[in-house]
Amino acid sequence: MVFLQNAWWLLVLIGVMILIHELGHYWAARLFDVRVETFSFGFGPRLFGFRKGETDFRFSAILFGGYVKMAGEQPGEENSNDPRGFLSKPRWQRVIIAFAGPFMNIILAVAVLTGLFMIHFETLPNLHSPTIGFIIPDTAAAKAGLKEGDRIVQIDNTVDPTWQDIIVKESASAQHPLTVWVDRAGQREQVTVTPTLDPKEGTGYVGWEPQTDVQVADVVAGMGAAKVGIQPGDVLKSVNERPIRSTATLLEVISQNAGKPVRLEYVRNGQPHEVEVQPSESTSDGPKRWMIGVQLKPGVVSTQLPFPEALRESIRRNVKAATLIYEVLHGILERRMSPKSLQGPIGIARAAGASAR
Repeated sequence: MVFLQNAWWLLVLIGVMILIHELGHYWAARLFDVRVETFSFGFGPRLFGFRKGETDFRFSAILFGGYVKMAGEQPGEENSNDPRGFLSKPRWQRVIIAFAGPFMNIILAVAVLTGLFMIHFETLPNLHSPTIGFIIPDTAAAKAGLKEGDRIVQIDNTVDPTWQDIIVKESASAQHPLTVWVDRAGQREQVTVTPTLDPKEGTGYVGWEPQTDVQVADVVAGMGAAKVGIQPGDVLKSVNERPIRSTATLLEVISQNAGKPVRLEYVRNGQPHEVEVQPSESTSDGPKRWMIGVQLKPGVVSTQLPFPEALRESIRRNVKAATLIYEVLHGILERRMSPKSLQGPIGIARAAGASAR
């Protein structure tokens, strides 16, 4: 069922993109008084449609695509000398008509995200202040000497990066050294880290996680956290005096404690609390695990952006997406990334379904 939903939303996405793209060509042609003979959604034989003025608006048999047929578009046509023909227009007008389609797709992307952000916008509080929340053992980050609490102030030539900037650099730099400057307890440190190639994703992988507030999403009745009064919405601050900058921190400390009680500091409604929690051993099949009975989530901030702010954020996100595409293609050409990093139609379908939902 999910596959069918994703496939449906993929078709909707492609259809809207085609329609907007061809409308760009059509409107530009009309602007410069070029006679448009056909506006077709799809290729092949005409299925149905209507005529308005001198243009045949139609749906054609093969819906994967579309076109705008203008008079005098090809040399040698009967009406190639028509003053309202495409080739009769000045070169600058023809260039505008040709680029109007891609330009409209850019406008569509910016407009859709702007509208979404005005309705619902989610972000991590520390997204624009990239502090490392957790270092995964035996990864490139650990071997380079990076530490929890390090704030990344520069990565290669990118100064004051966001986590999105860092992920782009990391993903496109497998087996390619990155120079990273961090603020560590007020001191500026320079570190060289070489992302490894993630064989599954085909992208670079460093092994760091962003710092974020860790919030309790749910509590399992009868387990340690519930017994000491921890509730959904509580923000966990430290475990055994170690700051909790990532959900992985809590899991690691509980595992290392091997069943011994852990001291948790948390904040509820702005007030600090401290409790001692007794972990329980997992009863499920597989390796032994110790749990305190909480489901965790990042401390996401949800809001509605006013139009100017939503527009700025939409433009920024689209620029980042375009940069990522460039970095991925560049990385593949330089053999720093695997072609696996291009998701293909299935990935696009999955993303389309997720975006629609």
